[in-house]
Amino acid sequence: MLLAFATSADIPRLTALVNRAYRGDASRQGWTTEAHLLDGQRIDAAGMAEMLAVPGAAMLLCLAENGELLGSFYAHATGPQVYLGMLAVDPEKQARGVGKFLLKAAEDYGRQHGCTTSKMTVISVRTELLAYYERQGYRRTGATEPFPTDPRYGIPRQPLTLLVLEKPLALPQ
Repeated sequence: MLLAFATSADIPRLTALVNRAYRGDASRQGWTTEAHLLDGQRIDAAGMAEMLAVPGAAMLLCLAENGELLGSFYAHATGPQVYLGMLAVDPEKQARGVGKFLLKAAEDYGRQHGCTTSKMTVISVRTELLAYYERQGYRRTGATEPFPTDPRYGIPRQPLTLLVLEKPLALPQ
C-alpha cells in the first residue's frame, strides 16, 4: 500500500469512493455502510473541493501499487489537535488493513504538524465503528455534536448525534 495526498485532479474518483463506501447498495458489501441510517450522498464534488482547500488539511489516499484507490481519510491539523474524518475504504477492499494504514498515516500527519491530540466524531448508533476506534486507542469524551443538517451530506432516516472521540498523540522523538 502506498500513501499519497489528494489533489483537485482526484476529486471525481475520491467522491465516487466515499459515496460507494458510505451509501447505496455498493456500501452494503462492507461493514462501514451508513445506508441503513441515511439516504442520499455522503459528499459531492463541491464539498470535496472545499475540504481540499482548507489550510492545514489533507485528504490522505491509500493506493495499490497499480494506482488503484483503495481508501481515503481526511486530516485537518489546527493547533494542538488534528481532526480526522470521513475514513472511506472501498467496500470490496475492507478488512484488509487499509483503514488501519490510513488511521496511522492520519495520526502521523497530526504529529508532523505538532498535534498532541487526535479528534474524530462518530454517529452514536454506529456501535461497531465506535468499538473499532476504541480498539485503536480512541476514547469517548462525553461530548456530542449535532449531526449536520445540510442534505449535501445525507438525509437521516432517524435523529442522529455525533459522539466525540479523542486519542493522545505522542510526538516524534
